[in-house]
Amino acid sequence: MLRIRVIKTASGANAVQVVYYRNRKRVVFKHIGSAKSIQELESLKLVAQDVISNFNPEIPLFEEAKLDNLLYLDKSEFLGVYFTFLYEVISDLLSQIGLDKIKKQLLLDLVAIRVVEPASKLRSIELLDTYFGIKHRRQSYYQSAPQWLVLKEKIESIVVDFAKKNYAFNFDLLFYDVTTLYFETFEEDELRRNGFSKDNKSQQPQILVALLVTKEGFPIEYDIFSGNTFEGHTIIPVVNNFIKKHAVKDFTIVADAAMISTTNTQELLKNNINYIVGARLGNLPNELIERIDSSITREDGRSIRIKTGNGYLVCSYSSVRYRKDKHEMEKQIQRAKAIIETPSKGKKVKFIKTSGEQVELNQALVEKSKKLLGIKGYYTNLDESTVSNQTIIERYHELYRVEQAFRISKHDLQTRPIFHFKEEPINLHILICFMALVVSKHIELATGESIRKFITECKKVTVARMLNKITNKEIRIKTKYNDKILKYLKSLNLPH
Repeated sequence: MLRIRVIKTASGANAVQVVYYRNRKRVVFKHIGSAKSIQELESLKLVAQDVISNFNPEIPLFEEAKLDNLLYLDKSEFLGVYFTFLYEVISDLLSQIGLDKIKKQLLLDLVAIRVVEPASKLRSIELLDTYFGIKHRRQSYYQSAPQWLVLKEKIESIVVDFAKKNYAFNFDLLFYDVTTLYFETFEEDELRRNGFSKDNKSQQPQILVALLVTKEGFPIEYDIFSGNTFEGHTIIPVVNNFIKKHAVKDFTIVADAAMISTTNTQELLKNNINYIVGARLGNLPNELIERIDSSITREDGRSIRIKTGNGYLVCSYSSVRYRKDKHEMEKQIQRAKAIIETPSKGKKVKFIKTSGEQVELNQALVEKSKKLLGIKGYYTNLDESTVSNQTIIERYHELYRVEQAFRISKHDLQTRPIFHFKEEPINLHILICFMALVVSKHIELATGESIRKFITECKKVTVARMLNKITNKEIRIKTKYNDKILKYLKSLNLPH
């Protein structure tokens, strides 16, 4: 039978114990604590009484009771929370994708924290400890990081295999685009160069990043170019490298209008690469514009196909596009007229031409633009007997998947601005961001939620860390899963 015992200690305090007797000898079952005041003594007695009340008589007294799960508020200390569930989910997904095969735990952990809260590499190591209780030494990063760059090709191969199994990817259709990432500096070098900036940071050096995604928007490969590279010069080397690496035979690339040129189309055809790219109709010769104007029926969904030097030119009409184009054209004409009236305030705008010192409205350009209102063009080498005009148009419109991937990369994963100054850490930064993008995009595709909303919801599942001052051990209490979390786990095919 358990009972409470109070004894004086050498320091004059009152020690409270729970004891029992065996073979006429007193045995201390549990030491509760020492009190230096009457109030503390009464509190410890209540704890001791609670221990006795919660003791299961079926357990032999000589066996150690498992009291670590009993918490007493005045004998406990809150240490904080961990987001262990979130880390476990991302780690499981990294393993599901197959990225655990690279066997670089620090790299995988940096990818995980990039998804949760993007930061510098050293700050990320601190966040891993703060959020998940995972400790890495800074020195480990400096020693290991240089070895990770050689993993790029293996990582991309793993990602492609995952896309085959989970997104039925068979190399027949890929979407291609590029973006720019700027640096927080004004000094250039061979890689970081000033160029046309998609972030409106033309005064700061940048790099050009090319990305290939599947029709679902799942990223499978990337490449890096110096910041002053013309984006039209990137598509051929990237696509050829991909085809060679994976021994692809039947292949169609979808890209925007900036990628098309006579040289590029000839190279694509030479390498048996099918293409669907946007066409800049305003740059077409007048006779071809006249042909489009006279041939196309201005009804929604109607299209024509014309053979040109860059392949077939498919043109379609949309009344919604017509209204938008007309509104934009009228705004530009009004702006041009205002500048003609007050040349001192003049800026270089569309629909203005100069004859000597005379500034006037470019009526020929206005008439040319009117003929193209509501019409969108696409170049392809695919024959109409093989792929219809409607299919060409639908495939091109899926190009937003790449732009969506870039938005996730730039905003959610904060790929830019880049604070590195040497080529090796720059390449490593992009590698980590690519892996984080792979995980993030898979989460979005599987759950139908944005990555930020997913992270916010998963952060609600916390592990409270409590110090039991009686046993001097840490106890962790995990939040129960709500219905949304259970739905996430099911969508991602992860254990509950």
